[in-house]
Amino acid sequence: MTKVTPFLMFNDQLEAAIEFYTATFPDSHIRNVARTGTDGPIASAEFVVGGQSFMGYNGGSYFSFSEGVSLYVDGADQAEVDEYWDKLVAAGATPTACGWIKDPFGLSWQIVPRRFTELIRDRNSKKVKAVMDAMMTMVKLDVAALEEAYDKA
Repeated sequence: MTKVTPFLMFNDQLEAAIEFYTATFPDSHIRNVARTGTDGPIASAEFVVGGQSFMGYNGGSYFSFSEGVSLYVDGADQAEVDEYWDKLVAAGATPTACGWIKDPFGLSWQIVPRRFTELIRDRNSKKVKAVMDAMMTMVKLDVAALEEAYDKA
């Protein structure tokens, strides 16, 4: 386990969440689980998603996620962005805006193409603004449209 590990408090969907997360992202697996009784539901778990360690707990309805914390996914290209986006949507996630999507367990994700990050690191503030303005009009980020905005600025 790493020194600092995100700890996610779910209402009662921890088992479904970790099954979905570990099936969706490579370099993912469940390390261990603690069940309530021999055949009871998972109460807590330690798992890895995309190489990142997490702890999870079924804490009940008292706890809920907010957009104040999200998971950032570095998409290598548009195809990878589309793959993760489509898997999340198929599982019942709700797209919001600017590459953000809320999974069916209430956790927010940012599915971001690496090219976007490259474009906004440009020293030309006019080009960066054009890319940011284009991004603000999108739900799922579109690399071709972001590059077009950059090129036209």
